[in-house]
Amino acid sequence: MKACIFDLDGTLTDTLESLVYSVNASLAELDLPPITPMQCRRFVGNGARVLMERALIASGDEGAARIEEGMEAYGRIFGENCMYHVGPYDGIPDVLEAMKQKGIKLAVLSNKPHRQTVNVVETVFGKGYFEYVQGQIDGIPKKPDPGCVYELLDKMGVSKEECLYVGDSEVDVATGIAAGVTCIGVEWGFRDRQELIDAGAEHLIGHPVELLNFI
Repeated sequence: MKACIFDLDGTLTDTLESLVYSVNASLAELDLPPITPMQCRRFVGNGARVLMERALIASGDEGAARIEEGMEAYGRIFGENCMYHVGPYDGIPDVLEAMKQKGIKLAVLSNKPHRQTVNVVETVFGKGYFEYVQGQIDGIPKKPDPGCVYELLDKMGVSKEECLYVGDSEVDVATGIAAGVTCIGVEWGFRDRQELIDAGAEHLIGHPVELLNFI
């Protein structure tokens, strides 16, 4: 393998507290009750708008009728708090360093808004640590559309056969399958093992060090 593309939330970094905090602060501005961390885990994966739609409905806003208000609040609050209690999962820094020493090109592909994706990656791992960091940008299809993977493959100068895709959700599994890359589901993130299996994950790992077996 010559390259590895990683999801961010639930794969490289534990961002659940930042997401719960920002969602609930946004709901509070709309005088709506909070969601639970478990609900937030279930709602994450398809981008900020879907997260807020699901949160609004769970909080009693039928049909997410107040989505524009919710997105305005969430965009502002999350922009200020995207690093709230965020850190890498145990073992991730060591594995990333081992991959870099082997000459593996590293990239991040997230459905988190692009600005916050870059902020988290550069704060946790340092600026320039990854060759490419791509978050969700308006007007560009997000995961599981394979186009975003193809774009990164082109930038890194590798074929789909030479790249791993690593993620923690059914969205990530669908992305890997659609792009035709080897997809590895991680069990420490926002979905459980059975959900990844049901989504079609061919490979599953329980600890970051196991990634080195695929290099």
